[in-house]
Amino acid sequence: MLDLIQELYGTVMRNKLRTALTGFAVAWGIFMLIVLLGAGNGLIHAFEKQSSRMVMNSMKIYPGWTGKAYSGWKEGRKISLNDQDRQLAAQSLPQRIESSGASISREGTLLSYGKEWVSITLDGVFPNYTLLEAAQLERGRFINERDMRECRKVIVLHEKTADILFPHAEPIGKYLQAQGVAYQVVGIYSDLNSFQPSALVPFSTLQLIYQKGDSIDNITFTTRGVTDEADNEQLETDLRAFLGGQKQFDATDTNAIWIWNRFTQYLQQLTANSILHLAIWIIGIFTLLSGIVGVSNIMLITVRERTHEFGIRKALGAKPSSILRLIVAESVVITTFFGYIGMVAGIAATEYMNKVAGERVMDAGVFQMTVFDNPTVDLSIAIQATLTLIIAGTLAGLFPARKAVRIRPIEALRAD
Repeated sequence: MLDLIQELYGTVMRNKLRTALTGFAVAWGIFMLIVLLGAGNGLIHAFEKQSSRMVMNSMKIYPGWTGKAYSGWKEGRKISLNDQDRQLAAQSLPQRIESSGASISREGTLLSYGKEWVSITLDGVFPNYTLLEAAQLERGRFINERDMRECRKVIVLHEKTADILFPHAEPIGKYLQAQGVAYQVVGIYSDLNSFQPSALVPFSTLQLIYQKGDSIDNITFTTRGVTDEADNEQLETDLRAFLGGQKQFDATDTNAIWIWNRFTQYLQQLTANSILHLAIWIIGIFTLLSGIVGVSNIMLITVRERTHEFGIRKALGAKPSSILRLIVAESVVITTFFGYIGMVAGIAATEYMNKVAGERVMDAGVFQMTVFDNPTVDLSIAIQATLTLIIAGTLAGLFPARKAVRIRPIEALRAD
């Protein structure tokens, strides 16, 4: 064993540049694979974190204008929705719809407190709003059933709006003005997916004060038992058919009502993540292959350069297995040593990336979005990739070694 180590050391020292370049290709391959996996994980973790606060099994239905003639009605007819439609739709599909809600809006409302003011949209919502939307109560309380029954003038502000109106005071319990209407602030909420955060008031209060009648701007459902895209599309079809019968429009008319299906969006994002992960592995594997090919080429060159030496060894009685072991050992040493260096460097790079750019949040003022989070690679994955590289490097050295073993001593001695 000691003789083998000494011989390997001597071979490496005689070919320092060649060994270094081969080792760099190996180290670079495993380094790039780990860094790419880390970067991909950063994007995937960001998506998972962003989705954790979203209600992915929900859909919103917005009224539109008919795009097809139906039962004597011309196209271009405006469809309106009311709370009865929400209740009947939920009752028509009890096995698929878990809960339902609705909202109405009043845009361009001026909210003021002292000298501070902001122009914002008032949304009238149900008490189950936080179960239907990606909203989270930060402090205080949310709208409740009593607020709905008594049409109370209470309001829940987005945290960004609260910071503007109450820069130096606690907003909970304070009264603010909404163009002549006084609302008491009862809660503060956050919403990662709100590009234009609104102020929330009881649905019945907004209906009454601003004379909205029985019309609603949208219906929101959360679903149950929907596990794949086929079930999801079937639920949409059933809802269109039901509302088409209620509102007299063609069930296939996608212009009459518009459905924002978050589950469809979630499935599309999962597909995109799978494609990203696969692409990273493909790029990384081809990068590894370049290092493996480099090892194989170097072993071929080594066999060619040492053909005369191998002939002498065999003429002196060296067994073919000893020559095979010598070449394979050199291949294993190169891939193991430099593969380990590449693995350590790759893990160090992802840890540095995590420290510098981990938990990267895009803040556009009115909303925040996590775009990069924890770009690291599990240690077991890094070790498995390195072991795969070592095994592949061993195989890459095995073929040139078998060629060296097959050389006849007389031919090897004649080689230049």
